[in-house]
Amino acid sequence: MPMRVVDYLVQAVSALGVRHIFGVDGANIEDLYDAIFDASDDVTGVIAKHEFSAATMADGYARNTGGFGVVAATSGGGAMNLVAGLAESFASRVPVLALVGQPPTSLEGNGAFQDTSGRAGAIDAVRLFGAVSTYCARVETGADLPDQVARAVGAARRGGPAVLLLPKDVQQADLGDAAAFGLSPRTHRSDGAAAARVLDALARARHTGKIVIIAGDQVARDDARDELARLAAALDAAVGVAPDAKDTYDNADPAFCGVAGTMGHPELAAAIRSSALCLLVGTRLPVTTRAGLEPLLGECTVASVGVAPPYFPAIHATSTDLSRTLADLAAEFSNGAAESERTSAAQPPTPLRVPDSSGPGLRYRDLVETIEAALPEGTDVFADAGNTGAAVVHHLRVPRGGRFVVALGMGGMGYAFGAGIGSAFARHATADGTRRTVVVAGDGAFFMHGLELHTAIEHALPVTFIVLNNNAHAMCVTREQLYYQDRYSFNRFRPAYLGAGVAAMFPELPTFSAHTVGELGRALRYCLETEGPSFLSIECDPDEIPPFLPFLTTIEQSSNP
Repeated sequence: MPMRVVDYLVQAVSALGVRHIFGVDGANIEDLYDAIFDASDDVTGVIAKHEFSAATMADGYARNTGGFGVVAATSGGGAMNLVAGLAESFASRVPVLALVGQPPTSLEGNGAFQDTSGRAGAIDAVRLFGAVSTYCARVETGADLPDQVARAVGAARRGGPAVLLLPKDVQQADLGDAAAFGLSPRTHRSDGAAAARVLDALARARHTGKIVIIAGDQVARDDARDELARLAAALDAAVGVAPDAKDTYDNADPAFCGVAGTMGHPELAAAIRSSALCLLVGTRLPVTTRAGLEPLLGECTVASVGVAPPYFPAIHATSTDLSRTLADLAAEFSNGAAESERTSAAQPPTPLRVPDSSGPGLRYRDLVETIEAALPEGTDVFADAGNTGAAVVHHLRVPRGGRFVVALGMGGMGYAFGAGIGSAFARHATADGTRRTVVVAGDGAFFMHGLELHTAIEHALPVTFIVLNNNAHAMCVTREQLYYQDRYSFNRFRPAYLGAGVAAMFPELPTFSAHTVGELGRALRYCLETEGPSFLSIECDPDEIPPFLPFLTTIEQSSNP
């Protein structure tokens, strides 16, 4: 049987260790799904409800496997819908391969339906996707494919999405006896001279004062959690985490001093204030991570190891493999002796003080702490943007062995629904049983992409969707109140009864609505014990101020003119 371009693509995906291709079918990508059917023992095609969600599924799959995610879409509107999802992967350096169908080459520039060839006034997909990818190319002939796949995979491997635009006739082309795709060995990039400067700074700081570590999401991508823990123990360092890196360090360890930045904790600020050096590990320290800490960081030495230098001035050493780099650093300071394990008896970090709320529903802290208490070890948590994300980042202690993801690259609402589903495909089956994924999002995010839960139902995935329903885009409501004198609101909505609505749509789906802590606890126990998906709506107050430092600073300043 001759090998078509699409057969080669599916074999290449399998060689990458990817077992699922996420997407939405259509005329100019259907040949790829035909090839997926023929290779169903190796690769499964998953049809999403929207291409944005398909892209976030690939993103979540990649984040939680440490490998690649793959998304496929047809031409025209299907292709356009990928852009926001790929932009998140681009900003967060997540390796995703996007396979995008195009009209046949003979029709390019000749008025083809959904033409994005850039010819005769058509949209130029290469320029469009080039802005949100590390590599984008139109595959002009079947013979070009092996080289283009290799280039795309190499670019994505360095961090970010790569896009291949595939005309329908090229997808159908015969590749003859083309050699099978082979994944080249991964190379580790580091800067020895810079690493020596970081090592020297750590050695000097160790003798003059305390060291604080702020860990970023590259620790999770490089599967370097154990090495980070060994280095922290060897340095006797306090450890804080970036908001999107809460799963990089045991949240119950006595050395843990909370989250950095806009949703951060006072313990981390206090630790930096009394430190001789702050070591950034796998974070560029964007505004969301350094907010409120810049004056303190300016008073101590700042060192950094990671794939890219931080935005804040630092002694930086490049590392594309933190598991190796951190292991080397830990060995330097452990003196060959085994580090004693720290006992896990720490209290949660001190929460930020927020104004009292007297509106309807549950308070953010109460509901997040109730969720935390119900989560078994190993649970993966995906949080969405907005007030919901701020509350979860600030209050939730990540279960041991679980992953935590919040999309802060672009902050696209609805990201968590697709990403949590994509992750569940990769992570739900373990030797010890089923691993559950929990998605926590607001009702605004639900109305954008929440019906992606249909995909979880279709595949009987163990995903619990928790929607905080305040009938508003609540973070926008808060901004209207604080920055525009509360003269109007475009962001309050008529009441919607999400639990009842979802229950009516999917009668066999375990669905609950919670108005009290007791109702929430009982519903959570049932949802987390059920085998497949479940849905839980929690009524909240749209006027509650979340634990978000910019808002709290504005309130404090207005109270003390």
